[in-house]
Amino acid sequence: MKYISLALFLINFLKRAIMKFNLPSLIILTFLINLPAFSQSKEIIDASYIKTITLQPVKSEKYTPIMRMGEKFILSFDDLEADQKEYYYKIEHCDFDWNPSGLSDREYIVGYNEDRIRDYENSINTLQFYTHYSVVFPNSSTKFRLSGNYTITVFDEYNDIAFKRKFVLYDSQVRVGLSINRSRDLGYYDTKQYVEFFINHPKLLINNPSKEIKVVLMQNNDWNTAMTGLEPQYYRGSQLIYKYVDKTNFWAGNEFRYFDSKRVRDGNIEIARIESGPNVYHTILFTDDERIDSPYSLNPDINGNFVVRTIDGFEGESNISADYTWVFFSLNSLEDFRGKKIYINGNFNNWKATKDYEMKYNSESGLYEGIVLMKQGFYNYQYITIDENNVRSNHDIDGSFHLTENDYTILVYYRPFGSRYDKVIGFGTAKSDKILN
Repeated sequence: MKYISLALFLINFLKRAIMKFNLPSLIILTFLINLPAFSQSKEIIDASYIKTITLQPVKSEKYTPIMRMGEKFILSFDDLEADQKEYYYKIEHCDFDWNPSGLSDREYIVGYNEDRIRDYENSINTLQFYTHYSVVFPNSSTKFRLSGNYTITVFDEYNDIAFKRKFVLYDSQVRVGLSINRSRDLGYYDTKQYVEFFINHPKLLINNPSKEIKVVLMQNNDWNTAMTGLEPQYYRGSQLIYKYVDKTNFWAGNEFRYFDSKRVRDGNIEIARIESGPNVYHTILFTDDERIDSPYSLNPDINGNFVVRTIDGFEGESNISADYTWVFFSLNSLEDFRGKKIYINGNFNNWKATKDYEMKYNSESGLYEGIVLMKQGFYNYQYITIDENNVRSNHDIDGSFHLTENDYTILVYYRPFGSRYDKVIGFGTAKSDKILN
């Protein structure tokens, strides 16, 4: 579906060019003939002028787009071009592997799966002008009939795609229990955590658990490192038991780094200084040191998430009064990163390793450096490496300690024989703050 959306965007772009420059319509025909060449296009990248995308429950202190059926959640974002574009959303139901499920929109939506985003406001007293958009679900136009995986695509009146996000709706039909343990592999006893879990289904008849039940196991709600393909090892009445010792091991990593830019005119937590730039403020963070050879230190965090906030603007209106600043990151590390790239990572960039978040080595300063435009707020972040085989590491720079506090999440999918879609029937979470030996 994303390739179709990309094709529609390019077609509309060509149409506008043809009308503006009076080009021959043969161009469109030539483009359509060569359309299959786009079948290998990459995943949709957020438009450069779209920032601070959040998709999360309305309930406070919940950051992950995993909601119970009927629970309210909100999508919001900023357009830095601040020209009050008309934006639309389109919602699509997906299968376990995030491919379109093939259901018609009337099967999973009450109302419309596509509608205009009507709530928007311009920023107030900010150096960086922007328009803030938001929409709450379910709403009068869009309500959900089915649980499952969903994608939401936001595009403008020209069908130009601004961004795309995933979310999950679940219906609690089973109970999920988790326990977090130190790795049973002595080689990783101090550096990895492994997860045991069970699924209780006393009121649900499951004829073939290994075929009808699928699970996703995530650390800190990062889909990039999610584990799948796990089948129950034991059956005990109406209980499915998963006690893998090797397959459900995660590198524990280290506590997230953080900074707080709620006060834009002077320094705050982890901020060395604030400078006036030509258009927006510059927030220079203290240089980070590698922690791979340092002892573990407890540092309470929000596991990679962020909260927009400011005390420079209007109380209770951070969404439109928080300003943007260029945040300067620097890292001092003596590790050998040949064949690897370093990225700043967290929920603020949807856990995506793109060039905008890549750290570059500065031979003059001897530091790895990166600059990111970010809205005022409290941010968790980490440094990850990705090698030539696209293998991610959260421990090359910061080390990995079994005591690290992480969030673990289980999603339970159910597709009985003859069903046309994957239901999400269970959701469980646990923290590793009370890790078992």
